[in-house]
Amino acid sequence: DPPTPKNPGQLGRPRLKGDRLPTIKSIIEDKNTCRTRIILARWYSHYDRPMEIISATAIWYHIGAKPVPIRWVVARDPLGKFPTQALLCTDPSVDPAQILSWFMLRWQVETTFQETRAHLGIETQRQWSDLAIQRTTPALLGLFSIVTLLADRRAKRGALPIRRTAWYAKETATFSDALASVRRLLWAVSIYSMSPEIDDVRKLRAHMVDRLSNALCYAA
Repeated sequence: DPPTPKNPGQLGRPRLKGDRLPTIKSIIEDKNTCRTRIILARWYSHYDRPMEIISATAIWYHIGAKPVPIRWVVARDPLGKFPTQALLCTDPSVDPAQILSWFMLRWQVETTFQETRAHLGIETQRQWSDLAIQRTTPALLGLFSIVTLLADRRAKRGALPIRRTAWYAKETATFSDALASVRRLLWAVSIYSMSPEIDDVRKLRAHMVDRLSNALCYAA
């Protein structure tokens, strides 16, 4: 709680904090806790998602640090597909739904960095100069945007295949599928543009070429 105001004539320094509040975990587990049901425009890959939230303001206090007013939000999925999450915001005046929307924007940024690191090598450049890193990192992020735009165009045309395995079934394309599709498109222009279209001079059958191309596009 916020500190109570100092009474006239009261000795000592002003209080920095009030009484200790119950922990967020205990509030979640309390069956008498009232939850508010809202509809979020987006929650991960879902749209118009119903959520049950609990929100209040508090003072974040730690010995040796300045007290910080916060708003905490607990989001619970009534459908039970996502775990309950607790979020904190240093602006107590912000609406809880806005805090959840900001959290979704942060998730997209984190996913972008994870994909660029895994497939394009961002943050793993073997460069000694800080200036070189400052140049290549934006270039790799720009490459991520170009691949995404080209893959989106191919997906709208129905030309973006989704790679599936026996142990992992995907319903939508991932960035690895997008990158492989764009690679195959660009390589086809540079490699096959001078190849003849006469079937009797081909040394490999078309399905063998497709298999080799798919293997190289995903392994590159």
